[in-house]
Amino acid sequence: MIRLALVLLALALPARAEEIVLGLSRDEVAITATFDGSDILIFGAVRREAPPPAEAGPLQVIVTVSGPHAPAIVRRKERRAGIWINTDAFEVDAAPSFYAVATTAPMNEVLSATEDLRHGVSTPRAIRAVGNLIPGAGTYVSALVRIREEAGVYRLQEGAVDLEQETLFRTALSLPANLVEGNYTTRILLTRGGAVVDSYETVIGVQKVGIERWLYNFAQERAALYGLMSLAIAIAAGWGASVAFAGWRR
Repeated sequence: MIRLALVLLALALPARAEEIVLGLSRDEVAITATFDGSDILIFGAVRREAPPPAEAGPLQVIVTVSGPHAPAIVRRKERRAGIWINTDAFEVDAAPSFYAVATTAPMNEVLSATEDLRHGVSTPRAIRAVGNLIPGAGTYVSALVRIREEAGVYRLQEGAVDLEQETLFRTALSLPANLVEGNYTTRILLTRGGAVVDSYETVIGVQKVGIERWLYNFAQERAALYGLMSLAIAIAAGWGASVAFAGWRR
């Protein structure tokens, strides 16, 4: 049904050389107390008015999902006098809280370095650092990418996009449990010979709901009262546990 709907929608659109028709399994993600991550199915079709020339090379697809951007500080640790201490630090202007890239083939085959610089597709290019031109800046950006890859919030999934007859494509991306609330920008790029021939962008909304939303708003708007309430709950819980333990010992 999904394939048929995409083909019919592609035929109904105005003609262009090659154009993306996109669909999402969901465009909103709700964070609740039991939230442990979510899978997003991204699928689409390519509409074209005429077959591309053979010398253009095979069609490739890149899918990226980027979370809200925020500044980040990367620190260098060195061993001095037998202990590890923070020495130099580098401030990244804006780095996505989550970033995933899925492709139909290895990245160096689907996108040229020039196009990567222009569109900011690869993870290092998605990170904005004002001081990227200073000596050694690339080392700090690489360290940030490595740290967040180990945490599971930066991902590169080469070959994870299925493309059928250069017309229908699909991929599934997993969102971790520690999502930051906000808008997650989803981009799809079509490339031939390493050059981008079309792109499409949409947004997935991620937000807390229910009691989680109420507690978050309460903590932000009435921080002092929230702190006192948390302290009272902790004291009550400790007292209740001590009473229960004393009764059990009897």
